[in-house]
Amino acid sequence: MNNALFNFKTPENEAVLGYLKNSPERISLEKELKAQSSMEIEIPLIIGGKEVFTGNTAEVRMPHNHKHVLAKYHIAGPKEIEMAIDAATKAQKLWSETDWTIRASILLKVAELLATTHRGILGAATMLGQSKNIYQSEIDAVCETIDFLKYNAYFAGKIYEFQPRSAFNQLNRIEFRALEGFIFTVSPFNFTSIASNLNMAPVMMGNTTVWKPATTALLSNYYLMKLFMEAGLPGGVINFVPSKGSVIGKQVMASKDLAGIHFTGSNATFNHLWQEASSHLPTYKSYPRLVGETGGKDFIFVHPSSKPWDVAVNAIRGAYEFQGQKCSAPSRMYVPKSL
Repeated sequence: MNNALFNFKTPENEAVLGYLKNSPERISLEKELKAQSSMEIEIPLIIGGKEVFTGNTAEVRMPHNHKHVLAKYHIAGPKEIEMAIDAATKAQKLWSETDWTIRASILLKVAELLATTHRGILGAATMLGQSKNIYQSEIDAVCETIDFLKYNAYFAGKIYEFQPRSAFNQLNRIEFRALEGFIFTVSPFNFTSIASNLNMAPVMMGNTTVWKPATTALLSNYYLMKLFMEAGLPGGVINFVPSKGSVIGKQVMASKDLAGIHFTGSNATFNHLWQEASSHLPTYKSYPRLVGETGGKDFIFVHPSSKPWDVAVNAIRGAYEFQGQKCSAPSRMYVPKSL
């Protein structure tokens, strides 16, 4: 019997390491970069905690060196997609009834492993597979992923903590229930941290997912999935299903057990998912919840006290770092006439 209440301390953002020459983190990362770039791994599907090899494969190549093959990945077809839906649906009841502190403990274990033994692994995979530099990879694949995990666990506790008052002659309580069915998660190529968060946020609240990773981020996403499992995530809670978008989308959207979609990508794709969901409404067990982040527009607001050279340097860096392929890339500036 467990009647304790757990209060996690307020998280602090993960410190960004400098990777200076001859620093421990730089030596470790360079070693991992050399190891990952010198081998060609095989990436299976992971359904119900088990590796699945379909025989239908494609290659993961370095974006900055197209001749260099990093991995061969297996592609899910209708049979495997149905297996993933079934695995997620079957795992949902037990996982949703698992004590929230156990779910939170798994998230925090992932964060701990990523901050220590797996820092170089995920950082190197993001650099090689998504062409990010050391700094970009560190703030995304490592620090932001850790922050998402810690803050999700912390704020989940705050949500569960919120309860109505009870009187001496009555007891009032709110039960926060997971969605009935599975969540379809569609992650983008440009942020490893978003791939983690699209899955682990609903998982923290007792949901299970069928995950379609971006084929152009498969190396880091595969290492993420392995990290989740190493931290103790039960089989079936997250199902890793690389597949062609049109194939998996059509099958998932037609499933009566679809409970929600967690998406980051283009406006057009998210619009299509909304349209597909509306056409299948009569067949769903409940109304699916759709949450999506699509194309964003950032801007720079320049203060009159700013130095022109600093503004110019950071405007160019902000707009074109990682080729501008992120929502924080500015496309507009507001500059005072006095400058």
